[in-house]
Amino acid sequence: MLEGDALSQCRKCPRLASFRDEAKVRYPDYRCLPVPALGADNAKIVIVGLAPGLHGANATGRAFTGDFAGILLYETLYRMGLSNQPRSVAVGDGLALKGCRISNAVKCVPPANRPTGAEIQTCAPYLTAELAHQPAGGVIIALGRIAHDAVLRAFREPLSHFRFGHGARHVVGGRVLWDSYHCSRYNTQTKRLTEASFTAVFEAALREVL
Repeated sequence: MLEGDALSQCRKCPRLASFRDEAKVRYPDYRCLPVPALGADNAKIVIVGLAPGLHGANATGRAFTGDFAGILLYETLYRMGLSNQPRSVAVGDGLALKGCRISNAVKCVPPANRPTGAEIQTCAPYLTAELAHQPAGGVIIALGRIAHDAVLRAFREPLSHFRFGHGARHVVGGRVLWDSYHCSRYNTQTKRLTEASFTAVFEAALREVL
């Protein structure tokens, strides 16, 4: 993977590193390290989320695995033919992505799921490096405004020129960026995000690369 050992050893954000250390004491079976992206470096579709969940990717070490947010995402990927199975439970469960990659704007779990602006900026070079390997003409799906902004910063685009909105389409850095509300428990339970509206974004994204 692109990140390698440099990511796994990263402690550039003191607050996040301390939070991981505290979590490891409370939950010794959790991985509690920065979470690398999942999928091929040159995937045509890259999905960018916010950050690992405390009891999800922070525990399992795989993006969107082990918490509520991953349920809808992996079911959707499976229906779209982008994954070989509809559930992601743990590393080693046989899951494999097909033509897509999953990453996060911030690689470490933040307290209350809220990274600071400085933490987002510090982590930005990892996402920038990942997106540099995506072929021109590829598609990026940003799950939430923070992911949307992180993608724009990766391509050095002004945030004010590309307004986030569910189902919004943008062209940045030779790629197409599609926005979606994050598939969090809050968004799905309040019906801000439905299965149909989430699927529609992925269907639109797939049409870009077919």
